[in-house]
Amino acid sequence: MSLPAYATKRGRDLEIRVKAVPGAKRDEIAGALGDRLKVRISQPPEGGRANEAIRALLAHTLGLPLRRISLVSGAASPMKVFLVTGVGDGDDDDNGDGIVRAALALNSTDR
Repeated sequence: MSLPAYATKRGRDLEIRVKAVPGAKRDEIAGALGDRLKVRISQPPEGGRANEAIRALLAHTLGLPLRRISLVSGAASPMKVFLVTGVGDGDDDDNGDGIVRAALALNSTDR
């Protein structure tokens, strides 16, 4: 299995490139858009509210605690990079399958 274009493996972590669309009717992952994961968020971009909503949506979708998702770059831009830490943790994940499964799970949500 290979990673989608919007995801990069960083050791046991996963970097996710996002195209944020704030002010949407509901929070949802719209799917891959080139080398980005398009994420629609109902929160406005003021005060970092959209960034926090994206973090929460990613955490919920991946079934991870919010503390494992951080915004790396793009705080004031629609083009953002998030880091999901410890996705590859576990004794049976030496080849990174957990990271690949996590990345693919983001693009296979119900729309």
